[in-house]
Amino acid sequence: MNRNRNIYKLNIQRFVDVMNATTSNSAGNDLSPEMKTFYDKNLIRLAEPYLVHDRFGQEKPIPRGNGKTIEFRKFSKLPKALTPLTEGVTPDGQALNVSAITATVSQYGGYVKVTDMLDLTAIDPVITEATQLIAEQAGRTLDTVVREVLNGGTNVQYAEGGLVTSRALLSSSNLLTVKAVRMAVRTLKGQNAPMLNGSYIGIIHPNISFDLMSDSKWEDWQKYTSPEHMYNNEIGRIAGVRFVESTEAKVFTADDLTSDSRNLAINGAVSANATTAVLDGGTFAADELAGRKLLIDGKTYTVASNTASSGTATVTLKTGEKFAAISDNTVVYPGEAGAGGADVYSTLIFGDNAYGRTAISGGGLETIIKPKEQAGGPLNQYSTIGWKATKTAERLVEEYMVRIETGSTV
Repeated sequence: MNRNRNIYKLNIQRFVDVMNATTSNSAGNDLSPEMKTFYDKNLIRLAEPYLVHDRFGQEKPIPRGNGKTIEFRKFSKLPKALTPLTEGVTPDGQALNVSAITATVSQYGGYVKVTDMLDLTAIDPVITEATQLIAEQAGRTLDTVVREVLNGGTNVQYAEGGLVTSRALLSSSNLLTVKAVRMAVRTLKGQNAPMLNGSYIGIIHPNISFDLMSDSKWEDWQKYTSPEHMYNNEIGRIAGVRFVESTEAKVFTADDLTSDSRNLAINGAVSANATTAVLDGGTFAADELAGRKLLIDGKTYTVASNTASSGTATVTLKTGEKFAAISDNTVVYPGEAGAGGADVYSTLIFGDNAYGRTAISGGGLETIIKPKEQAGGPLNQYSTIGWKATKTAERLVEEYMVRIETGSTV
């Protein structure tokens, strides 16, 4: 609490100093350029702690005057030069092979209203408190944009592998272990994935770090690095991976299949290769399950359509999918997560230049403050404080990133 109060005091004093040093227009409706710069920098500073997934990628500035497309460049490795040199003869050189990976930027934003009790030319901690709130929102939003791109990667490892070959088979017994981490590191090293400052990076959920840190091989960060070199939220290292903890790490969850039932059941045995089945156990409208995944006997199916139900209903699978043979009364679980619909956690382990992202400075993230004379309606009843950001991310080298999916004891 004391640290927060000190931050507020510093920000308010800075606000007063800048206001005393500059003048607004005659109507008092615009922030000066100095105030605009101050609030933008303050917003970025406050948002950065939430940008865990955004922190380690190749950074590119927001394109100006070039549309909505940003280009990341990937250089292919040069082949070995195994031909001996001939004395006095200059060999042919090798050309750099550069490939461009493009991504489309999008805008995100939000704002809060502040009543007319706040005057933007007065000393008021509400400004700082509102900036803290919108910074948190901006940080979590932009971090999620990057997180979803990273978790769309194709290099997936299910716990320690072996018999667990899909997300639908993962349960609370399939935990993240030292062996699983070492397997992922082996994969990265086998692909010659470069390290970042001498280590790979792991982004891990607190529920999963709880499981992993119970392992005796866990090494606290104090044993291998000094505090000034520690990443924000870093919790330790194992097998050459420095782990950064985030509650925003991806969790694959499954919603209840209906508003009044978590699971459903097979009504009548289903023949192998059938494309329809009768379900019971819930109430839902026609096509309410369309697009949902069903987990039955460890296999996942995608619903194309369904009839309305007040007890039983018929579902039809997506084109190309067919049921295996299923017994009567078999439980039907939501299929977007793990065994029995349990949550599945993603732990990302990656090397340098595995992905790229746009910068949040230089136009990537900005503060937008509208005083009551601009935003407050006919009676000037409120001001607004908001943020707007232009953002995208792209996986650059799939082989440089492994997503480990596991269950959790939590």
